[in-house]
Amino acid sequence: MTEIHNSERDLSQFKLRVIVIGLVVLVCFGLLVTRLYYLQVERHEDLLAQAENNRTAVVPIVPNRGQIYDRNGVLLATNYSAYTLEITPYKVDDVEATIDELAELMEITPRDRRRFKRLREDSRNFDSLPIRSRLTEEEVAKFAAQRYRFAGVDVKARLFRSYPQGEAGAHIIGYIGRINQREKERIDDSDDAANYRGTEYIGKTGVEASYEAELHGTTGVEQMETSAGGHAVRKLGSSPATPGQSVVLSVDIKLQKMVEDLYGERRGVAIAIDPRTGEVLTMVSKPTYDPNLFVEGIDQENWKLLSESIDRPLLNRAMRGTYPTGSTYKPFMGLAGLETGKRTPSTIIQDGGSWTFGGHTFRSGHALGPVDLNRAIQHSSNVYFYTLANEMGVDAIHDFMKPLGFGQITGIDLPGEVRGVLPSTAWKRNTYKRPEQKKWFAGETISLGIGQGYNNFTILQLTHALATLVDNGNSRTPHVGKQLIDPVTNARTPIELPPVVSLGYKQSNVDAVKRGMVSVVQAGTGTRTFAGAKYLSGGKTGTAQAITIGQKEKYNASRLAERQRDHALYVAFAPADNPQIAVGVIVENAGFGAGSAAPIARRIIDYWLAGDYPSEADMAAVQRGQAGPPLGPPRKVVDVPLQSTAERP
Repeated sequence: MTEIHNSERDLSQFKLRVIVIGLVVLVCFGLLVTRLYYLQVERHEDLLAQAENNRTAVVPIVPNRGQIYDRNGVLLATNYSAYTLEITPYKVDDVEATIDELAELMEITPRDRRRFKRLREDSRNFDSLPIRSRLTEEEVAKFAAQRYRFAGVDVKARLFRSYPQGEAGAHIIGYIGRINQREKERIDDSDDAANYRGTEYIGKTGVEASYEAELHGTTGVEQMETSAGGHAVRKLGSSPATPGQSVVLSVDIKLQKMVEDLYGERRGVAIAIDPRTGEVLTMVSKPTYDPNLFVEGIDQENWKLLSESIDRPLLNRAMRGTYPTGSTYKPFMGLAGLETGKRTPSTIIQDGGSWTFGGHTFRSGHALGPVDLNRAIQHSSNVYFYTLANEMGVDAIHDFMKPLGFGQITGIDLPGEVRGVLPSTAWKRNTYKRPEQKKWFAGETISLGIGQGYNNFTILQLTHALATLVDNGNSRTPHVGKQLIDPVTNARTPIELPPVVSLGYKQSNVDAVKRGMVSVVQAGTGTRTFAGAKYLSGGKTGTAQAITIGQKEKYNASRLAERQRDHALYVAFAPADNPQIAVGVIVENAGFGAGSAAPIARRIIDYWLAGDYPSEADMAAVQRGQAGPPLGPPRKVVDVPLQSTAERP
C-alpha cells in the first residue's frame, strides 16, 4: 500500500527541527563564550596567580638580627655563622635509630640528645630541629659523603646569637630562644605574621624582647620556579631582607661588670640613673647567669642548676624583687611632710628613743633629743618619722608617694616589671577577704614612716624616686635604650622618650631634704665610707627587716640564719650641687647599710665622676662586706680592660 506524504508538512517539521537544533547550538555556544569570558576576563588575575603558584615557590629570606652595644660601643649581643646538623621528624621513619646512626659519623652527646628531645616536644613535627651545632668542616664533609643514607637529615648554615660579655648585664640584655607554639599563635594573629615567615628565634627577655621589633628587621623573599616534583629550577626574582636595627644602650658595661664583681657571692641590686636624662647607667641583679646557655636551648643540667638554685639567679631582682626600703624612705617622708604642710624644716620633735601610740611602743634604738628635719635625716630619727606618719595618715602618704613612682610601674623599656605595694585604705580593703582584715588600723600607719610595714618596693622604684627628688621634682622615665643604628646608612637615631613630668615641688622644700642627705655624708652614717671622696654627695643608709622582730626583742644577727638577717640599703646622689648620678643599692641579709651597701654606692660614684676603678685589694674587701673608704690607690677606668675584645661599631 502506497503511503502518501504531505511534503509541506514534512518540510515544515524539518525546518522546525533545524531551528531548534540551531537554537540549542547557539545556546551552547553562548554558554561556552560566557564561560570563556568568565575564565579569561573575570577570573584572569586569580587563575594567573594560581598558575604561577603551581610553578613557583616563594621562599622567605630571614633578616640578620640587629646587634646590641653599650653606651661606649662595646658589643653586647652579636651574630655568628655556623653549620648545624638538623632533623625534620616527619621525614624520618625512626628518629632515635637515625640519631644512633649519625653518632657513628660524629660525636652526639647525651646533652645533644636531651636538648633535641626537648626541642621536639616544644615544636611542630615538620620543623627542622638541630641535633648538633657548630659542626667542623671535617664533620660537614663526613656527613655530605653519607647524605644519601639519611632521609630528613641535612646540614644547614645558620646565624647564631652570641653574648660576648657572658654574665655581665644578662638581666638587661636578655636572650633569644626558639619560637614556641604559644608565641607562634600570637604572631600568626598579629600584623607581623608575614614578617616572621622563616624566623625561628625571638627575643625572650630583656632588651632582646623589648626591642624585638627593631632588632628583628624585615623579611625578604625569593621567587623560585619549580618543577613538577617541587624542586627549584631557577630564581625568578627576589626582594632582599633588611637587617634589624642595632640598639645602643645607656648602660656602661664596664661599670656593670665592676659592680657585679663587687657583690661577689652576695645577693642584691645596684642601680645608677642619670637624673638629668633618666638613663640607666648600670642595673645589677645578683646573682646573674650566662645568656649564651639559652641560645641553642639550655640543657637539663644547667636549667636545673639555675631554676632550682636557692639564690634564684634567673630572677631580675632590680625589677621583680620587692623589699621594704627601711630608712632610705625617710627623705621622701620628710619631703611629704614639707609639701603637705605638716612640718617645716625647723619643726622640732623630741626623740626620746621610742614612741608610744595606742598602748604600743615603737622603738627607735637611740635617743636623739630635739631634732628638726635636717637632724632627723642625718641621724635617722625613727621617732620624727613615726610622728609624721601618724600626722599624715596612710592615704595622704599614699597620694604623695604615688607620683614619685612608689608602688607603680616606672615604664622602663624592659619587660617584667612589678608594682610592689604602696599601701592605702583602699588597697587593704581590696586585698584582703575577711571583713576584719579589710579595716585599716591607725597603728599600721606608724611603721610606714620608716619604710617598713606594708611598704614593699623595687629598688628600681626607689632609685627612680631618688632621681626625681634630686632633679627638683622632675620625673623622667628610666630607660636603657639610647639610640638605634640604621643597618643601611649607619645613621643613629635617639630613641623617643615620654615627656618629663614636673611634680611641682617647692624648691626650698627639695633643697631642705637634699641638705639633710648631704649631712648624712658630712657628719652622719655615711661619713666614714665617703671619706676622701673627690666630690660632695648626699645619701641615706637603710636597714630593712627580712623577718619581723618583736618590739621587745633585740635584733641579734649572730642568732639568725643568714637569710633571716636584715637587708642593707644605701641611696646616694652626687655632686650635691648638681646631681649627675643617683644610686640605689641593696645587699640582701647583710645588716647595716653603711657597712655593706654604702661602699658599693661609693665605688659606683667614684667610677662615674672620678674615673676611678677599685684596686684588687679594695674589691676583695667590698666582697667580704668589710670595706669603708677605698683601700689603696684606685686604678683608672681607662686602664682596666674588659675580657672581651669584640668588634665595635
